[in-house]
Amino acid sequence: MGLNDTPSGERVQIGFFGQRNAGKSSVVNAVTGQNLSVVSEVKGTTTDPVLKSMELLPMGPVTIIDTPGFDDVGALGALRVEQTRRILNKTDVAVLVVDGTVGKTPADLELIDLFVARGIPYIVAVNKSDLTPVSPVQSGEMAVSAKTGAGIFELKEKIAGLAPKENADRHIISDKIQPGSVAVLVTPIDSAAPKGRIILPQQQTLRDILDAGCIGMVCREFELEQTLRALKEPPAVVITDSQAFEMVSAIVPKQIPLTSFSILFARYKGVLDGAVKGALALSSLEEGSQILISEGCTHHRQCEDIGTVKLPGWIRKFTGKDFNFSFTSGGTFPQDLQAYDLIVHCGACMLNPREMQNRRAMADAANVPMTNYGVLIAYMHGILKRSLEIFPELAALF
Repeated sequence: MGLNDTPSGERVQIGFFGQRNAGKSSVVNAVTGQNLSVVSEVKGTTTDPVLKSMELLPMGPVTIIDTPGFDDVGALGALRVEQTRRILNKTDVAVLVVDGTVGKTPADLELIDLFVARGIPYIVAVNKSDLTPVSPVQSGEMAVSAKTGAGIFELKEKIAGLAPKENADRHIISDKIQPGSVAVLVTPIDSAAPKGRIILPQQQTLRDILDAGCIGMVCREFELEQTLRALKEPPAVVITDSQAFEMVSAIVPKQIPLTSFSILFARYKGVLDGAVKGALALSSLEEGSQILISEGCTHHRQCEDIGTVKLPGWIRKFTGKDFNFSFTSGGTFPQDLQAYDLIVHCGACMLNPREMQNRRAMADAANVPMTNYGVLIAYMHGILKRSLEIFPELAALF
């Protein structure tokens, strides 16, 4: 996988914010060296967030986000401002572009308050320095000119300094297995799988295993018994797709650790403990409760789609109750969660940790339990405790 193929959830998300006509899109183009955004003297040219995944030195793989003007007006403008607020949920580093000929406006100050409230590191780039060469710049601000390029290199260096560094404490599975050991990955190939490829969580888990100096063996669920017999020694762990959890659990001997890709990604994104508590809340739901099932990516729904078909079926069978289900995917996630009694989220391989943790924080604030696919499926099949034995720090939850 090359740098340009780095998953969006693993890229630093850099958001450019500001009021209309501050030169925000021009600064984006200057920083990237590309004409990513349309530039015009007309206010409000950027009507929707513009996202571009690219390699930006000296940071490496990033996603650049050019947002609509935060001072946009009218009903449509209000929707654009709301889009900008949502972009904040995934932003790792914010760049506030201020029109140097005007100075910071109330809209700019509101954005700074939002950055601070959400704990987002930010830079104030005072644009149009070519028109205001003697304009003073306060501490923590940078004078730049998208037109002449002045200060743009320094701005990129500053962004790189604020970007989150790769966290050595974040692992998918490599910290739980010893170098030289074998990990077996069970990867069902169904109609929803991309042709010629395995899905992203499986790719990333395999790479994490190889980076740890371990051996990864990949098979389909009906080849698992043969795979285990072929090994001279038991594997250090078996990792399965959640859909095959029940079948795989019956095959894998109890002494071999077993977990799922979805559980591993809940841990990787920092939300596993909450997901376990959320799964345990399923049994207490009443008939007719509202359940939101949310996926972090968008894909063509198949007749046996796990989110819209299989999960609701398993939930009804396990509880013996009927519920009202709602579904979201991609960047869509309700801002008001008060109407829901439970949220079931995917493994979030396409979302960065900040966005996933923001979604969990929103659920916590609304006092709505939130779990994920793999954790809930393991719970409903009676194997949740077993699937978490590899994480002894969670034993207190049972």
